[in-house]
Parts: sequence; C-alpha cells; structure tokens
Amino acid sequence: MSAAQTQKSGLWKHGLLLTLLFGFTVMVVGGIMMYRSRAPIPERVTGPGGAVLFTSGDIQEGQDLFRKRGLMDYGTVLGHGAYLGPDYTAEALHLMTESMRHTKDPGYETLPVGAKAAIDAEVVQEIKENRYANGELKFTSGQVAGWFAIVNYYQRIFTNGQEERALPKGALLPAAEGGGDPARELTAARQLAAFVTWTAWLSAAKRPEADHSYTNNWPYDKAAGNTATAGSMMWSAASVAGLLLFLAMILYFQHRYSLTAQDAPNPSYRFELAKAPLTPSQRAAAKYFVIALVLFLVQTLLGGKMAHDYADGSSFYGINLSQYLPFNIARTWHLQLAIFWIATAWLGMGIFIAPLVTGKEPKGQRTLVNVLFGALVVVVVGSLAGEYMSIKGMIGKLWWWLGTQGWEYLELGRLWMILLIAGMAIWLFIVARGLRGALKAETDRGGLTHLLLYSAAAIPVFYCFGLMVNRGSHITMADYWRWWLIHLWVEGMFEVFAVVVIGFLMVRLGLVTAHSTLRATYFQLIILLGSGIIGTGHHYYWIGAPEAWIALGAIFSALEVIPLSLLMVEAYGQYKVIRAGGQEFPYAASFWFLVATAFWNLFGAGVLGFLINLPFVNYFQHGSFLTAAHGHGALMGVYGMLAIALALFSLRNVVDPKFWKERWLMIGFWGLNIGLMGMIVVTLVPIGVMQALESFRNGFWSARSLEFYQQPAVKTLLWLRVVPDSTFILAGVLPIVAAAVYGFAHMRPVQAAAVEEEAEARELVEA
Repeated sequence: MSAAQTQKSGLWKHGLLLTLLFGFTVMVVGGIMMYRSRAPIPERVTGPGGAVLFTSGDIQEGQDLFRKRGLMDYGTVLGHGAYLGPDYTAEALHLMTESMRHTKDPGYETLPVGAKAAIDAEVVQEIKENRYANGELKFTSGQVAGWFAIVNYYQRIFTNGQEERALPKGALLPAAEGGGDPARELTAARQLAAFVTWTAWLSAAKRPEADHSYTNNWPYDKAAGNTATAGSMMWSAASVAGLLLFLAMILYFQHRYSLTAQDAPNPSYRFELAKAPLTPSQRAAAKYFVIALVLFLVQTLLGGKMAHDYADGSSFYGINLSQYLPFNIARTWHLQLAIFWIATAWLGMGIFIAPLVTGKEPKGQRTLVNVLFGALVVVVVGSLAGEYMSIKGMIGKLWWWLGTQGWEYLELGRLWMILLIAGMAIWLFIVARGLRGALKAETDRGGLTHLLLYSAAAIPVFYCFGLMVNRGSHITMADYWRWWLIHLWVEGMFEVFAVVVIGFLMVRLGLVTAHSTLRATYFQLIILLGSGIIGTGHHYYWIGAPEAWIALGAIFSALEVIPLSLLMVEAYGQYKVIRAGGQEFPYAASFWFLVATAFWNLFGAGVLGFLINLPFVNYFQHGSFLTAAHGHGALMGVYGMLAIALALFSLRNVVDPKFWKERWLMIGFWGLNIGLMGMIVVTLVPIGVMQALESFRNGFWSARSLEFYQQPAVKTLLWLRVVPDSTFILAGVLPIVAAAVYGFAHMRPVQAAAVEEEAEARELVEA
C-alpha cells in the first residue's frame, strides 16, 4: 500500500504511544506496590508451645505439589483455576474455623445462641489477628487443631480418592512417586496442607496497614470475619458512573470526527479466485489452518468429557476413564489446545497475508514456513505429553522444565514455553521479510502496513512476560504476571492484531477507503488499549494485591465494554458486505464468522464480563460458573470465532473454488453459535447465579462444595448441557473440520507469476 493511499498517522500515532505509556506505567507502578505489600511467607509456623508446625520449605513444596499434579486444573486457589474441585483456600479456611469452634467447646452445635455467638467472636478475633513477626507466624491452640484437621482431611481425600467428584486415588502422590506408602502420603498431605493453610491465613489475617486481609477479605466467610469491604462497594458504583461518562465522550468523538471506516466509492464484489495469485508460502500455510481446526475438534471432545465429569464423576457412561484421563489432565489439555489452535490459525493468517501486501514473495519463504510448522508440532506434542507425565508422576524433578509449570493457562513446561517463543520469533521474521517491500514503499511509519508489523511483533513480545513467573514465585506475583499473559497477550495483543488485520483486509478487498480505515483503526486501538491494559486489574481484586487495584480494575474494566460495543457497530458493515455481494461474494462464510466475533465481543466479553467485574458482585461469584460463562463466551466466542474467520478467508484463496463447501461451513456456523449460546444459557449462567446466591448466604466454600453440586436442580442443569455440547461438536465443529480437510485435498496450484524465482524458493535466506 503506497504512501499516497494512506493518510499520515502523525497525531494518532502519538496518541496511541501515550496511551501505551500511561497504561504500562500504571501496571508497573501497581506491580511494584503489589510486590512490596504481598503477604509474607513465614520461615516457620509455630504453636503456643513453640513447636514448629510447618516451614517456608513446606509451603514451597506444597505449592510445587499443587502445580505438578495439575490441581489448579481441578480446583482453585484464591479463586483461580477449575471449578469441579473445591477452592482450596476457602475450604481450608472453613475447616480451620470449624475446628477452632469445636476446640473451644466440643459440644458447640448444641450450645444456646448466645454461647455460640461468644465462641464465634473469639474465633473471628483469633483468625483476624496477624501474629506474624520476624519470620515467625504464631498459631493459637485452635489454629493448631485446625491445621491438623486440614492435614488429616487431605490425607484421607487424596489417598482414597473421591469418585463422585472425579478424583482418582493417588491424585496427589501417584504410584510412580511412592503412592501407597502411608508415610509418603502423609508427607505429601502435610506439604499441600502447608500451602493451602498459608493461603487461608493470608486471606483472613489483617494487613499491618489496613483493617482488611491481604486479599481484601476474600473469600466471603462470615465465620472467619471475611466480609466485603467498603471499597469494593464504592468502587463498583464509581465504575458504572465512569462507564456512562466515558461512553458519552467516546461516542461524541467518534461521530464528531467520523472515526469509522468509510465505504469505498465503487466497491467491487467480483473475485476470480481460480485465477488469483497464490504463492508457495500461502499454499504451505494451508496446513496450519487444517491442523488448527483438527486441534479444535480434539479440544471440544475433551470439553465434552469434562462436562460429563461434573454431572457424573464416577464413570464416563459406564467406563472408568478417571484413572487414565482424569479431569485435571483433560482440562490442562483443553486449555492448552485452545491456545494452540487459535494461535496456530492466527500465525497462519500472518503468513498468508504477507504476500497479499507486497504482491510477491521473498526466496525461501516456503521453507521457513515448513520449518516453523515442524517446530510447532514438536511444541504441541511435547508439551501435552509432558503435562500428562508430570501429573502422573513419571518425570520426577524435571516436571517444571518438561512437564507443567502448573498455573492455569501457563501449564506447559518451561522448555516448551521457550521453544514456543522461539517459534513465534521465527514467525515474526517470516512476516517481516514478507512485508519488507511494502514497508519501504509506505513512507509513513504509522501507516497500515507498519501497524500490521507492530501488531505482529507484539504477539511474541507479550508472550515473553510469562517468563517472569518462576518456579519459586510468590503466588500473588505469579498471578500478577500470569494475567499479563492471559489478559494482555490473549485478550490484548491478539485483539490488536485482529483489528489491524480486519481493517487491512477490508481495504485490500476494496470495500473501504484506506485513509478512513487508518483513522478508525487508531481510534479503536486507543480506546481498546486505553481501557484494556489497566483493565487487567479486575483479575487482581483478591490475589493479595493492595486495595488500590480494586479501584483501578473496577474503573478500567468497566470501560472495556465501550470498544467491544463499538466493534458490534462495525459488524453491521461486514453484514452489509455479505448482503451486497450476494452469490458472487466468495468470503461470505468468513464474514459471517466476523459478525459472530463482534456479537460475542459484545455479549460474551462485554455483557457477561461486566456482569461479574464489578468488585461487589465479583466478591460473591469469583470462582463460580459465571466466570466460566464469561470465559467461554470470550475465548471461544471472540478469539475462536475470529480464528475460524481468518482461517476460512485464507483457505478460500487456497482451495480450488470448485471444491469449496460453503454449505457445510454455514451449518458449522450455526451449530457453533447455537451450541455455545446453549452452554451459557442452559447450564453455566443458571448454576453460576445459584453459586453466587449460595456464596452470599453461606460462604464461598459452600458454593464450591460437593453438596452444592449434588443438589437435584444443579445435577439436572449439568446433565442438560449434553444437548448444547452435542450441537456444538456434531453440528458445529465437525462440518467445519470436514470442509477444511476436503478443501485441503483439493488446493489450487501455485501461480508462478506471483512469485520471484520459484526455483530458488526451497533455499533458506540469511536473516
């Protein structure tokens, strides 16, 4: 795209840079505050007589055990993780308070109301008092009894298993590491108990500088004195007021300065795809999309298995799968495959689009594309195998490097993570060299082509922040950096790349003007990143961060709804393209998925996200099915649908038009959207509301207890999910995969006219 075709970016570029500077300054300063005020890890925890109960080494060993056994993909800690198992923090806190009550009076249950109230007040006072000083944390006699109760409970649960909750025997200490030996099982239970008891302590003990706990009094448990803070209520109200104010301002600027992409004067909907140029690297990129969709199918099958475990954990339609594919392994793979297939589709799109920009291809590009594909296969297979072996106890001390790092969404071992970063660096090199000619022709360094390169570079750069989470990281700081990866990488930089790519494609297809698209793209990026960077703070409410993060997270996460809503308006323009193009528009399926992306951006990410992001609401539902509803609506609805849209756009240019199965794809489109909406409306939201109400009435521990899931109404809703799940897989995923595989078997030949010296394309070019 030439400089003459674009409007100079000047002011917009500087506005975006200032937005980035402001956002990341707040994130870094807030991170320093978090680091300085994080809960201490005591060198030793002692009883009234000075006897050591557990040490900092036990806490670290327990955290390692929690991670290498994949327990964050079974239950949660501080509310983050999976929802089949308990929240270990809330469960330990509840066990502690119950034990303390009965230590003070074994007949507590039969006492009169007044006597109970007196004991309850003593328990709250003991739990809330922070007795940490000079590396030592002192427990009262009641807390000591609670500690032993927690140890005994975990020894019993993990030794015997819990079939109805899909927890197999030996889940904490597999046979490969000494499972079956009572002494070793007791040691493992003590270590896990040390870790979760410490998280329970920091969730209730008052900060030295405040009248609330390190986690802002989360989880809610009145028996432990944990109730919502005044700040969570006030900042919830302030976030709604801020949303209304900024919504009005942004809508004014958008309409006042026409900051939307304008239709091209004479858009053309005639495309002769059979004669369109096709380069060797574009043809080689086709396998990325097919493999991505096959991984998508595997991921959804695992999701179906997991959904069944919620309804019936003891067997899978009469087959005992939990010993071979337990829930935590299935969920680990489910999350990792989601990242892998979506990222693979997006990486393939980056490779495909480069020749569209320049109209030609550098020598050796196809070879690099194939090398990268091989590297991705190694990472995917190696990481999935390593995760399985770590959870099963097969790789010993290598668990962190070759197995699993154990944090949700950051499960893959550190070696595989480094190799994945290397693969993304290769991808960036491929894209950059493919864009080289167009970048030289575009004299404005803030033009669309340069934006495309910058957004591509952000993908590997921001994934690197995952390296900040080390094996011995404090849980609060691990979560701080982990959400940089999840929120800022997946929800931030991938969305930035998507906005730029979609704008570029609309210009390339001759549907909108270049200068209006450049302005609209910058405007979208400014409000997207202006709210989204600091909006990461809504994940920091209860992880042990200072209360300032409640204010930041509440205000800015509420503002995230605005750009998501505006993207829905953009979808109407994409819908008009489909209607105007009629039968001759070849990208209808891809554009329908773009429309779906915008809808789920508004509903899944926006509406369901706003529903749970207000601190006062989040306080009672954090770690419930309402979070899962938002997660499915955002990850699959937005990034999954967009990945499919980009994959279908690319494949449409690669597959011989005679073998393109548009009807199969549209069946898949409706199957995916109906199935996804069904999961959310039929099961996730109703159970999530019930959990929030249960938490409000009886405490969060109760909302995540086995007894809650065993209620007839909850059981019925869990079983009903089989209908939307089946629709999603059978009517949604399968037709799309079938169309992609069939098309892959009937690709167009390379159009030599579009390639520079194809004879030398097999040779690598020096960087």
